[in-house]
Amino acid sequence: MIKKIVINGVHTEVSEDLKKYIYKKIGKLDKYLPLHARKSAHVEVKLKEKKIKAHTDCMAEVILHLPKEIITSKETTVNLYAAIDVTEEKIKNQIKKYKSKHGAGRIHQRVLARIKRRSAKLRT
Repeated sequence: MIKKIVINGVHTEVSEDLKKYIYKKIGKLDKYLPLHARKSAHVEVKLKEKKIKAHTDCMAEVILHLPKEIITSKETTVNLYAAIDVTEEKIKNQIKKYKSKHGAGRIHQRVLARIKRRSAKLRT
């Protein structure tokens, strides 16, 4: 669970149900993060509601601060809950790209160690 989540409402009041929903959805994104990034990751969530004549546009912006990068996602829909769902999916995809770019490379190290062991066995 991501420890620090800051929720700001612009022109809207953030209810307790909405806060719980955000903590549930956005807080679980840490399982997609590399281990070194989990400790210092923190999130800012900005919610904005704009009323235009007949309908309401709700915008959710999620900013994820990681050690070497800042990941952002912004989505506008008719419902704040739907906007949070869409931004969560976008952030997941961006985290996967971050992980491949800044990952530890342990699999590569294991493969090299296995090759070295095999070559040592062949020499003896």
